[in-house]
Amino acid sequence: MAQWTSAVGATQLARLLTSQQTRPAGPGTRRPPAYRALADGIRMLVLEGRVPVAARLPAERELAVSLAVSRTTVAAAYEALRTEGFLESRRGAGSWTAVPAGNPLPARGLEPLPPEALGSMIDLGCAALPAPEPWLTRAVQGALGELPPYAHTHGDFPAGLPALRQMLAERYTARGIPTMPEQIMVTTGAMGAIDAICHLFAPRGERIAVESPSYANILQLMRETGARLVPVAMSEGLEGWDMYRWRQVLRDAAPRLAYVVADFHNPTGALADEDQRRKLVDAARSAGTVLVVDETMIELQLDDDATMPRPVCGFDPAGSTVITVGSASKAFWAGMRIGWVRAAPDVIRSLVSARAYADMGTPVLEQLAVNWLLSTGGWESAVQVRRDQARENRDALVAAVRRELPEWEFAVPAGGLTLWARAGGLSGSRLAEVGERVGVRVPSGPRFGVDGAFEGYVRLPFTVGGAVADEAAVRLAAAARLVETGAGAGVEAPRAFVA
Repeated sequence: MAQWTSAVGATQLARLLTSQQTRPAGPGTRRPPAYRALADGIRMLVLEGRVPVAARLPAERELAVSLAVSRTTVAAAYEALRTEGFLESRRGAGSWTAVPAGNPLPARGLEPLPPEALGSMIDLGCAALPAPEPWLTRAVQGALGELPPYAHTHGDFPAGLPALRQMLAERYTARGIPTMPEQIMVTTGAMGAIDAICHLFAPRGERIAVESPSYANILQLMRETGARLVPVAMSEGLEGWDMYRWRQVLRDAAPRLAYVVADFHNPTGALADEDQRRKLVDAARSAGTVLVVDETMIELQLDDDATMPRPVCGFDPAGSTVITVGSASKAFWAGMRIGWVRAAPDVIRSLVSARAYADMGTPVLEQLAVNWLLSTGGWESAVQVRRDQARENRDALVAAVRRELPEWEFAVPAGGLTLWARAGGLSGSRLAEVGERVGVRVPSGPRFGVDGAFEGYVRLPFTVGGAVADEAAVRLAAAARLVETGAGAGVEAPRAFVA
């Protein structure tokens, strides 16, 4: 059986290689041999995630024609990649991309720091903001007032509180997506929703197509369920979804599920336009793939002139292809672990039935708090607080990084909570490691890819602003200098920083 899960055509690979931006050689620097330059180019495409891991490469003769080089050059480049662990081959199956076994995924960088550690460490690992007060307190107080009738019941509502299901259904309907309460299941956060969906639709060994890069915690959740992840490389910058690649992967790999973040994608911040959404739904329907759409960032539009497309489920009127996941965690507060699923009624019934063997249901008090927010107008007020804070933080962080690290490349998103930065040719894993020593915690790019891709990237969330954002950039620049010079060992931990 072949070990590859997708394929890259000769013309497509040649285009990707041509689009690479390389640093100009310094005075007296020798140009590498043609085969070495080609091998380095393919290796960088894999590490950056622009060519997925386990993607079959074109035959030597085909690539030689597309690049207008000799077949000997391509053969030597492939052999160099095999020697370095970036290519595997088998007679009759071709050659496919890989990552050397000695390149494990970084284990740190996303888990929230304990509060007592925040005095000396600037935490850019977790894309979450403090609660938008006074709305959290008001919501909990409102929930307590609504609690007594529920306290006289058993408290188990596997599908969610009827009042909250009704409210969520009405909000989808108001967005132009007619929805009944029977199409809603309330979950313990978006992670709980996607975990339930994966267990129902993609039992161990099934393929799941994912964006490359994608949200790190979801990728890890899927790995732990035993899924076989099929990465689909995204376009550069904020262009987002390459529909040619999506159609190719859905057709060739036939994954049972596909997971996408179409609204202010985590980590890149890209926003899928209506044409991309329509084509993605059509491709998934044709392939028999269930499309799971993560809408947890949808409320976080930071630029007023950004045009929000129709929801992805709006292109699936029959409800047979798209399952939508939402959450209060990003738009309101990460400590409010309330999520939901919108799907066809039969899918909701199956998810509810399977839930009896997992977490039984979602805490009642938190559901009442979210329902209070949604029913009183508090949600809109709280989300506006969140948008204003995230916008200020984004602008401060962008200015600070541009000032301290001018060689880093990124596109500023119109919404969401994250900036996806190419780290000037440095290793994201090394930056994460050295960064902790100089007092800034940042997740490296490989956390957001499959099997070690995106080594040259880091993710920067909009969680700090003002003087803290300035200091974070200063510390990142210090870490970058240490990585670039090969230093970093023995660096003293920083003193406490007070904004």
